[in-house]
Amino acid sequence: MADMEKRPIEIKSLKEGGFVLFDEVPCVVTDVAISKSGKHGAAKARVTAVGMFDGIKRVVLKPGSSTVYVPIIEKRNAQVLSKPAPGRVQVMDLQDFSTFEIAEPKDSPVTEGEEVVVWRFGTYTMIKGRK
Repeated sequence: MADMEKRPIEIKSLKEGGFVLFDEVPCVVTDVAISKSGKHGAAKARVTAVGMFDGIKRVVLKPGSSTVYVPIIEKRNAQVLSKPAPGRVQVMDLQDFSTFEIAEPKDSPVTEGEEVVVWRFGTYTMIKGRK
């Protein structure tokens, strides 16, 4: 996979629940408001999104025809190998057998030997659910 794969889209085409890249951080769109074009310009789009990996809320206001990018998130199956520290787990990718350490989900702890679904985008990685 390239460092970060993404595809362009017009900002006014975004939908709630979709993904978007703001400040090179993948986010989930929570609200899209498009104003009508006025006497002195084009329609504006106001997009509110929350970072998938950092949880930070971002609000962007741009012309409706401007281009933003949608991240292509890689979804992989992995197996939990160990828990080296509180809140951290070591997992092995079941496709290329690489191992890496990531944060354990706070809402649903995992156990050693369990298979999980991992989402990756560039340097960001998270456990999204159980297999």
